[in-house]
Amino acid sequence: MFWLTASTIVAAFMAVTMIFIRLKASKKPASVKKIMLPPLFMSTGAFMFILPVFRVSMLQVLEAIVIGMIFSVFLIKTSKFEIKNSDIYLIPSKSFIFILFGLLFIRIIIKLMIGSTISFGETSGMFFLLAFGMIVSWRLAMLYKFKKLEKQLKYSELTQ
Repeated sequence: MFWLTASTIVAAFMAVTMIFIRLKASKKPASVKKIMLPPLFMSTGAFMFILPVFRVSMLQVLEAIVIGMIFSVFLIKTSKFEIKNSDIYLIPSKSFIFILFGLLFIRIIIKLMIGSTISFGETSGMFFLLAFGMIVSWRLAMLYKFKKLEKQLKYSELTQ
């Protein structure tokens, strides 16, 4: 029970931190680097699978990644870019905070449901994969939107 509570508190802290980072990031122009670095940094967490306690079956890997990709749809829908003064900015969504906490709440419910049937290590591994699947698909969608606007920006600069 301690680990479930501790991991939930850490997840809530990470969600709040992400909200502040996202709000701060919207004040500066977006870039490919800023979009793609978070999944790269998060990928280092995969080292957890070196330890046998965190290893999961291929079916669990698939389940976690697919659920993460489904969850990312909400983040993808609320991630919008706009061109301001020849730069591309990520526009903060008012619903982002509610979506992030809603996803956190759903993850906690799922963790409580499966946490009683599989070990804490497996649960941790699956939730890492869920979060990684969510952030990678979200960031790839953001990259696509960004590149699309970047082309539009370059085209408009050429025609002027």
